[in-house]
Amino acid sequence: MDEKTSELFSLISSAKHCTALTGAGVSTLSGIRDFRGKNGLYKDMDAEKIFDVSYFFRDPSFYYSHSKDMIYGLEQKDPSIVHTVLGKLEARGLLKAVITQNIDLLHTKGGNKKVIEIHGSPQAHYCPACQDPAAAEEAILAGTIKEKGFMEFDEAAAIVQRGELPRCKKCSGVLKPAITFFGESLPVHALAAAEKEAAAADLMLILGTSLTVFPAAGVPRITLRHGGKIVIINDMETPLDSYAAFCFKDLGPVFEGIDSLL
Repeated sequence: MDEKTSELFSLISSAKHCTALTGAGVSTLSGIRDFRGKNGLYKDMDAEKIFDVSYFFRDPSFYYSHSKDMIYGLEQKDPSIVHTVLGKLEARGLLKAVITQNIDLLHTKGGNKKVIEIHGSPQAHYCPACQDPAAAEEAILAGTIKEKGFMEFDEAAAIVQRGELPRCKKCSGVLKPAITFFGESLPVHALAAAEKEAAAADLMLILGTSLTVFPAAGVPRITLRHGGKIVIINDMETPLDSYAAFCFKDLGPVFEGIDSLL
């Protein structure tokens, strides 16, 4: 472990309100491909069509057949060192929340309790005809998915793995995951929660994201405007590198170093 990683751990330990913003790079370590990277999904599949909301309503089977492994086979994926260390940091009171652009549920699996999913989540599936998507979002944040009548991820995944479509128990319509598809707005309550965390943060860890997609890329700018510090760990340059207290390229070695200090 190098001296810079030790200094980073000291910065995390001394922070009063540390949060993390994560992107696809934290999950590539778990074997989940990103969209736009050198081995991204855009290279060999029509990801925009899979996650296009208008196409979903025309043919929902296209989404479910193409995401059978990518989304509904996630139980086969294990959290990376980044996920597990973030879980440990939260358990020790050193991390207040994780704001993530990912939809793979690995932060929860890695031990984090407060996870704000700003691109939506497959945790809940709702009926577009019978149920309010905003209510599904609220249920995800509150942890009341089943109580509010939405289908939970595990039930939907079992159905999809059988080659079937998850359907509404009232009207038999095909359910939609509460993921933000292309053509939809980001979940309002999750984005508001993320902005609140960013404003409160005196330190934000920016992990595995190139900070090029808005409004997620604007979240760390809120921290900077409120006088907080940012740390960036990403394999490519970002527009905020010059504002960062530290910049690292490799997530794995840095988080292995932090893990050794916990």
